[in-house]
Amino acid sequence: MRVLLVEDDDRLAAALTTALSRHGHQIVRAGLAVDALRLSGGVDFVLLDLGLPDMDGLEALRRVRRVSAVPIIVVTARTDEREILRGLRSGADDYLVKPFRTAELMARMEAVVRRGTRPMPARDHVITVGDVRIDLGTRQVSVGGEPVTLTRREFDVLALLAREPGVVRSREEILDEVWGDPLLSASRSLDVHVAGLRSKTGRPGLVETLRGTGYRLGGQ
Repeated sequence: MRVLLVEDDDRLAAALTTALSRHGHQIVRAGLAVDALRLSGGVDFVLLDLGLPDMDGLEALRRVRRVSAVPIIVVTARTDEREILRGLRSGADDYLVKPFRTAELMARMEAVVRRGTRPMPARDHVITVGDVRIDLGTRQVSVGGEPVTLTRREFDVLALLAREPGVVRSREEILDEVWGDPLLSASRSLDVHVAGLRSKTGRPGLVETLRGTGYRLGGQ
């Protein structure tokens, strides 16, 4: 496989390159997130460190996931359970904490490949709910043919729900995906944005609240 290794530690990158090459993989190395984003579209697998100098690795992970279904294993020294959950919720297929043995890395890569890649995220995809039209590609929303202006986060919340209509998203999951911090669940920020969506579209039932569970895309 053609593997993108995103790692800013030269010594570790060299060791992993040698080990992966011995197993028949072709390695493309990136030390910066900006290079990883540029190269991720041309590889079969991504090994992603989170401690990158130009961008947090979780943000890089989210950006890759918006456009690619390439298998990704996060490889990092971060051991905090919250970080692990954020990595998996942001789209990682697996999470491996340093230091690790090469044999474990290979086994995990093989397991991810056996499971198959996740569905491609919707890009130029349009979801219609009644007379509400949500264009995920252009980030435009219209109601009855009339455009509706949403804030960036209002659209991000709506898009997250629209990608899988009917699927319930927990408050923590939405806050983690859109705000990047599930601990904001104690705030009313999400409630304010959901209220804004209902008000601006004039469709109170567009976003349904399931008490104690979360939200899902509903009818009008």
